[in-house]
Amino acid sequence: MLVLSRQRDESIVIGNFLVITVVEIRGDKVRLGIQAPDDVSIYRMEVAERIARELLEAAGSTDTEIAAELELLRTGRQMSVELPTRLPEEE
Repeated sequence: MLVLSRQRDESIVIGNFLVITVVEIRGDKVRLGIQAPDDVSIYRMEVAERIARELLEAAGSTDTEIAAELELLRTGRQMSVELPTRLPEEE
């Protein structure tokens, strides 16, 4: 994992089209702004894990397979399922 230090209003660029900017620092909370194309999925890790778990369970994966897939997600590697670009609207 690459670790960078940034101050408020400073950014990093990932690839050719992702820009992450430190918008605000308040105590131990950091607010980030993320500029990315519409077809790029952006989720907080806990939300991505929940979505991946639900997709894997729906596909009939075992608990062991789900644990292995979530570890791939946490380490930034390719999972066997793809997270949706947008979540369906909640009713």
